[in-house]
Amino acid sequence: MPERHPAHLVEVCRETSTVWQGHFLSLCRDRVQLPDGREAGREYLRHPGAVLVVPMLADGRLVLERQYRYPVRRAMIEFPAGKRDAGEPSFVCAERELREETGYQAGEWARAGVLHPAIGYSDEVIEIWFARALCEGERRLDEGEFLDVLAVSPAALLQAVWRGEVTDGKTLAALLWWQNVTMGACPLEWRPAEAWRGAQAVEQERP
Repeated sequence: MPERHPAHLVEVCRETSTVWQGHFLSLCRDRVQLPDGREAGREYLRHPGAVLVVPMLADGRLVLERQYRYPVRRAMIEFPAGKRDAGEPSFVCAERELREETGYQAGEWARAGVLHPAIGYSDEVIEIWFARALCEGERRLDEGEFLDVLAVSPAALLQAVWRGEVTDGKTLAALLWWQNVTMGACPLEWRPAEAWRGAQAVEQERP
């Protein structure tokens, strides 16, 4: 693969300002120097980061959610996901979001990778986690949060994608991960939940 930051493409920030600050999003406007020396403006959203979980039931079905997304004015089918709290390790967030939104707790977890869902106007990074050995429990939705929990066969989910019923970008990306994992093209390192908690606690303590 080519280098990640080729010098002939890099834009250098010369000045930055926060135009608007919301509850967890902020809108920034930067002045950058282009590779040819000229200057241009860049507007983008700063995001605290998020996680997405691909929960796999013992019978092969996948756990998804259906919730209303106001910006697009429709109910969307998605894998469980949510934003990270300040300073929250990604695994802790993944475990929390799965439990709160679906009621499931997972005995084993694997970190797949990351995705950038909106690189043209946001710095958001979503970490993709896989979860298995699920145990069903009670949901603890946030105030004002309403969603359905679905258990869907992979075949039915793929058919819903082909019919245009599932269009959420992060879910489509995670489904591609799932396909490659199940085909053996992307082996995952599965660990018990306790091991991930310990590993991320150690990582947080590092200077």
